[in-house]
Amino acid sequence: MVSMAFSLNTVAFPNLRRSNRYPGMAFASLSSKESTSLGVRVTEGEGNLPKVVLTSSGGSEAEIYLFGGCITSWKVANGKDLLFVRPDAVFNKKKPISGGIPHCFPQFGPGVIQQHGFARNMDWSLFDSENVDGNPAVTLELKDESYSRAMWDFSFHALFKVTLNTKNLSTELKVKNTDNKPFFFTSALHTYFRASVSGATVKGLKGCKTLNKHPDPSNPVEGVEERDVVNFPGFVDCVYLGAPNELHLDNGLGDLISIKNANWSDAVLWNPYTQMEACYRDFVCVENAKIGSVKLEPDQTWTAVQHISIA
Repeated sequence: MVSMAFSLNTVAFPNLRRSNRYPGMAFASLSSKESTSLGVRVTEGEGNLPKVVLTSSGGSEAEIYLFGGCITSWKVANGKDLLFVRPDAVFNKKKPISGGIPHCFPQFGPGVIQQHGFARNMDWSLFDSENVDGNPAVTLELKDESYSRAMWDFSFHALFKVTLNTKNLSTELKVKNTDNKPFFFTSALHTYFRASVSGATVKGLKGCKTLNKHPDPSNPVEGVEERDVVNFPGFVDCVYLGAPNELHLDNGLGDLISIKNANWSDAVLWNPYTQMEACYRDFVCVENAKIGSVKLEPDQTWTAVQHISIA
């Protein structure tokens, strides 16, 4: 295993270079040999925002923006990107990146603070990196600061580890309460999958309790999913409580995708239909979520894992 610590100081990692464009941010300046062996590099992405690029020995690739800790691309070895970023996405830090795998934390959906919380609106930091048998991984870090505490007055420490294999992309989110009082939160990974909406289907949800936000998102209708295969015939915004730890997505483009999880107890399906005329035909959201509030006492940690893989 090759390990590399991104402690953002040149003592711990001598060939880090400071960036004038991003004061206080350090970028890894890797030699070709190091870059090949580690499969990890930091570069400038859209809007000159810093992003991490992971490349596996099997030829797959993933991109993660530090703004929002957002995975925006997952390309398998044939170059096909299985994630989707909306054409209206902006990379100027004025709003979250619309697409890929955005974070919803410490609130999923609307509530007492801004929609889907603040984690997708903040800069995450590089914390650690490693490579195991040609599979690169990077860990990002998020801590409370004045921006977060202005709306949610708690101290926390979040770590988000992304691991890339030839045919799968895994994430591990850890949230620790570093405050002296308990707090509650909800969370989700708002994953956008590239798809043909007319042919996309999801299996594995039959029997789940549902909260259907169509036609009135503010007054969801309770029910039970009776279909073996769920499709996207129009506007879809539905929460599935007590979802199984594995779902199967046929993206309608010839790809069968397994979505496994540990400790994400719920799932959400979403497609905006004609509310986003320019792109609704090209994606579906299949989200792992924690809809019920998680309570963390001081020093307690909550962990959830997601594995998405292609057959």
